[in-house]
Amino acid sequence: MASDETALDPERRAAIAQRYGRLSSAFADKVAAVPAERWGSPSPCEDWTARDVVQHVVDSSSMFFGFVGREAPDAPTADEDPVAAFDAIRTAVQADLDDPERAGTSFEGYAGRSTFADAVDRFLAFDLVVHGWDLARATGLDEAIDRAELDRIAETAETMGPMLRSSGAFGAEVEVAPDADQQARLLAFLGRQA
Repeated sequence: MASDETALDPERRAAIAQRYGRLSSAFADKVAAVPAERWGSPSPCEDWTARDVVQHVVDSSSMFFGFVGREAPDAPTADEDPVAAFDAIRTAVQADLDDPERAGTSFEGYAGRSTFADAVDRFLAFDLVVHGWDLARATGLDEAIDRAELDRIAETAETMGPMLRSSGAFGAEVEVAPDADQQARLLAFLGRQA
């Protein structure tokens, strides 16, 4: 691990921090809006409830702190308090993205050399959008994905190759109607029925 700010342009870091802030706020709003009786509802992710989706997002975020030799914040689990669990991790991620040195910390990851900020942008931002849809589907919330994110998420998914489906969070591509909209096509590529 090394600080490698030269690999992370200040404008790029700021854009990543801003995007993460917007996407994590949207996910937090969904978590806060889940009706209490819907936390046990099945999600589009096989064998996961709505609560499991939130815990997965928290766990994934925590993992990225480990990649750069930092500790994730102490927080409740999603079983204890899903709102507080996600709020604690997103606050910590945002603080590191807002700090140029921490955001630029580099590490050797699954996809090669990366900075904390670039990894957050590629993986955690992706999770916030896709698992935000999963959470909405499971709990009856608004399922619309921000149109500005659809192209970016589709491009990221295609560049992940086989790694995309290796974790089990994304199933095999499903068929979609020829006249399906962009969101339905993206979700089908990710193994989800829109």
